[in-house]
Amino acid sequence: MTTTLSPYRLSKARDLYNLFNVFNSLSWQFLTGNIITLFALRLGASSTYIGILSAVLYLTFFFLPLGKILTTRFSMTRIFGTAWMARAIGMTPVLFVPFVFASGRQDLALLLILLGTTLFHVTRGIGMIGNNPILSFLASGPDRGSYTTQIQIINSAVGMLGGFIIALLLGRDPPLFLYAIIVGVGIGIGIFSGLLMNKIPGPGKEEGVKNRKLVAIVREAMAQPSLRRFIVILLMIALVSGVSRTFIIVYSREVFGQSDGMVSLYAVFGGLGTLIVGLLIKFLVDRTGAKPLFSVCVILGLVSMIPVLFFPASIAENFTTVTLYLTFLFFIVNLAWNGTEGIMQTYFMGLVPTNQMMDMGIVYFLGFGVAGAAGSLLSGLFLDAVTAISGSMLLSFRILYAILIATAAAALFLMKKLVPLGALPFRGALEVMFSYRDLKAISLLEKLNKTSDSDEEETILGALQDVPSNLSTKGLLVRARSPRLSVRMESIRAIDALPAFSEDAEKALIDDIIHNPYTTAYRSARALGNHKVFAAIPLLRELAVSGDYMLAGEAMIALAKLADNAFLPEIERIVLETKNPRLKLAGVEAMGIYRFPASLPLLLDVLRGEDPPPYLRDEVGLSMANILGIQNKFYPLLVRFLADESLLPALAMDEVETAFEYYMSVHGRKRAGKKSELAALDQQAKVFHAAALGFIQNTNRADLGRWIMLLPEDLVDTVVQTVLREAVLDDELVSFPRLRLLVVQWAAHELRQWTIKLKGER
Repeated sequence: MTTTLSPYRLSKARDLYNLFNVFNSLSWQFLTGNIITLFALRLGASSTYIGILSAVLYLTFFFLPLGKILTTRFSMTRIFGTAWMARAIGMTPVLFVPFVFASGRQDLALLLILLGTTLFHVTRGIGMIGNNPILSFLASGPDRGSYTTQIQIINSAVGMLGGFIIALLLGRDPPLFLYAIIVGVGIGIGIFSGLLMNKIPGPGKEEGVKNRKLVAIVREAMAQPSLRRFIVILLMIALVSGVSRTFIIVYSREVFGQSDGMVSLYAVFGGLGTLIVGLLIKFLVDRTGAKPLFSVCVILGLVSMIPVLFFPASIAENFTTVTLYLTFLFFIVNLAWNGTEGIMQTYFMGLVPTNQMMDMGIVYFLGFGVAGAAGSLLSGLFLDAVTAISGSMLLSFRILYAILIATAAAALFLMKKLVPLGALPFRGALEVMFSYRDLKAISLLEKLNKTSDSDEEETILGALQDVPSNLSTKGLLVRARSPRLSVRMESIRAIDALPAFSEDAEKALIDDIIHNPYTTAYRSARALGNHKVFAAIPLLRELAVSGDYMLAGEAMIALAKLADNAFLPEIERIVLETKNPRLKLAGVEAMGIYRFPASLPLLLDVLRGEDPPPYLRDEVGLSMANILGIQNKFYPLLVRFLADESLLPALAMDEVETAFEYYMSVHGRKRAGKKSELAALDQQAKVFHAAALGFIQNTNRADLGRWIMLLPEDLVDTVVQTVLREAVLDDELVSFPRLRLLVVQWAAHELRQWTIKLKGER
């Protein structure tokens, strides 16, 4: 029976489980793995024996069904903790190895190591039935992948520390009793870790669960196409991962004659690789998903084994080169394959429903066991056989690792068809890994998830606006439901800054404009328009006449950005009738976005209204500039004018003179017939300065009016010509200096465009 822990209890349970993993990882380093392999090699073990010893490790997974039987009577943590104490005690026979070997019984000494290792892994297998359910129970929540990887990081960091201690203790030629002392310390730490596990809350005993036969469980797993494909890949990866890491120890010692202390030191760098990959996966997995990281790790694993094929035998005696080579080899092999195993388990936990976790976990670990045991046993026999035939240990390792590379490549090919589980595509994940913006966004999201201070939330959300990444969507949508208005507002602004919207983001913003008027709804309406969410058009039409004038204004602007042309007459009506300055301002901006010349007369009518305020005059000018296609040029000119209005003549005539100089640089020295279009352009260019100056100084407006009407029809819309000519001659409109500046700049722009047009025709 599974119960859900409160956030506080879950946090305390995770802290205790983290502590368990510290002692568990340390005991593992002292009881099995490299230390046992080195101990056996010190006693003169062959590659075949090492293969058998490595295969015994996978016996663990064949005793999971026995553990499952116990789940109907005991809790998961009780089974796990008791088995963990028993597995440590099972290593007791190894303590007597130095005494037996000293008596001349090498065979019995090796048998005691095999016996202790077997007892260790058999009892471990019984307890492992609780591993996935307990981890799944404690990793519940949106940070499942991150927390699962955090456990791997703890194990890697502590394992690296344990490996370093072992390397210091063993040195170059350690006495046999030192191995026994290390194992004895590991037994004590292992018993303590089992006691800790018994105190951790977890899934209770499984009531009403049928003791299904293993064959039925396997048949059910293989009946699911997605799980069947994963199991095939699991078998291949488990084989390659187990063999590649186990036999680089033998490779280092037998091919290059490295001491036990040096091999242990290399293993420390292997632990460093495991730690680094754990940190990287923890950082990325909740954002990219498990599948692409799974592929990346397998690719790294494949590449990591290539050096074994090509390392030249001629420099095998060079101490410095060999040391650097083996350090790198241990680092990259462990980084790749430990990362692969870790992310593979995370993928598996996402693939399998919680109610099937225990049964399918048995299949998962059995697959690991079968592949690992078979791979280790066959690899040991293979190495001894090829070495005996060829007389070269180096050649046998090259052939073995070539087979492993081919197997990894085949697994990588099959991985293309794995279920994505909501992950990014492989290419998208790679882009994230090499994108500063995405990595920065992930870092900020990590900080956001850890903070409980609303002021800090606002600061981080503001920073996320500066590094917009679609990976932020999920976290931002959570903050958009914050009880604090300022946090919600900053979240919606950050969502608006995203490169693209997901369906969840669109739905959340549409819900916001419905349920949160007078607060954040207007900001959501703006975001919907910015991101061209056409599904929101009907709702935005309704809200454009709502009582929330901020929302109504943003709804009009959004509809303009969505090119809802049918609604333009309604916006024009609102602009003419409303007395609300904010709403009128928004309507004017929307008309500029539509960019219909037919809206120009209405915009001029707004200027004719009763004493329009300065900001409304500015907005009218900018909207007209947008319709005329010169807003990007007019805006900076308007900013300079507003800073010092006395600059009006200078700013306007600068535009005139610049346009004339451009004309002269293109056509100034050309001769044209009296009736040609170039002749018309020449005439217009020569009289432009005087016409513009008369208009700016308000001494002669008619000349500029005629100048406008003489522009060619294929260059200027006739509506624009007519409206601007009338504006030039209108006494009331000419009193607005912004309009005069706009008309002159537009005229200069048209002169340039006419010049460019004729330049292209020639």
